[in-house]
Amino acid sequence: MAGKAAEPQVIWARPERTGRGPRPAFTRADIAAAAVRIADAGGLEAVSMRHVAAELGCGTMSLYNYVPRKEDLYELMIDAVGAEHEIREPSGDWRADMIRNAEETRAIMHRHTWVPRLMSGVYGFSPNTLRYLEHCLACLDPLDVPYGVKTELVALLNGVVTTYTANEIATAERTRSMPWSEEEENAVRIAYLGSQVATGAYPRLAAAFMEDSGPIDLEAVFRRALERVLDAFDPDRG
Repeated sequence: MAGKAAEPQVIWARPERTGRGPRPAFTRADIAAAAVRIADAGGLEAVSMRHVAAELGCGTMSLYNYVPRKEDLYELMIDAVGAEHEIREPSGDWRADMIRNAEETRAIMHRHTWVPRLMSGVYGFSPNTLRYLEHCLACLDPLDVPYGVKTELVALLNGVVTTYTANEIATAERTRSMPWSEEEENAVRIAYLGSQVATGAYPRLAAAFMEDSGPIDLEAVFRRALERVLDAFDPDRG
C-alpha cells in the first residue's frame, strides 16, 4: 500500500523547530541569512540543504528539523530580502510612491540576482512580503478603485519590474562570460541587422531605424514602462 502523500503546508504556520530536544541552536533568520549568502555568492544552484548546514556548522539532517523542505528554504530567503524594503509613510502621491517602490524592488533584485527566479505567488505569504503588500496598498489609498484592482496593480507592476530586471541580469551575466567586450558584440550584431534591413524585406523595421535618435536610455525605458502600467489604472488618465 502506497504511503500517504505529503500534505501542503505553510512554514509560517509551523513552530520554529519541530521535534524534541534542547533549545534550538538556530533561528529561521539565521538559516535564511546563510542561504542568502550562499545564493549571493554562487547563485541559486549553489543553495542546498547540505551547503546551508555546512554554512551554519550543523548536520544536514538536523537542518530538516527547522526547514522541512527546500521550498520552505526558498520562502525564508524571499522573506529575508523582503526586509530590505524601506517602509516609509506614504506621501499622498500614489504614483510617485509606487514608482519608488518599483525602483527599490529593482535595486533589491540587482543586489540578489537570484530573486527574479523565485518571484512567485507561492512565496507571497511570508511576514515581510505581507508587510510590503500592505505598504503598497497604503500608498494606493488616494486611488479611488476597489482593493481587488489595487492588488492587481501591485501584481502587474511587480511583474514588469521582475521581467525587466531579470533581462538586465541575464544580459550582464552573458556579457561577463564573453571573451570580448559588450561594445564589440553589439557592433557585430548591429552591422548584421543593418545588412538585413538594407535588403528592403523589412520596410517597417527600416522606418523604425530611421527614427533612431541614438543609444537607448535604458533607465528612461524602465521609467516609461512603469508609468504606462500606472496610466492603465489612473482614472485621471484613462
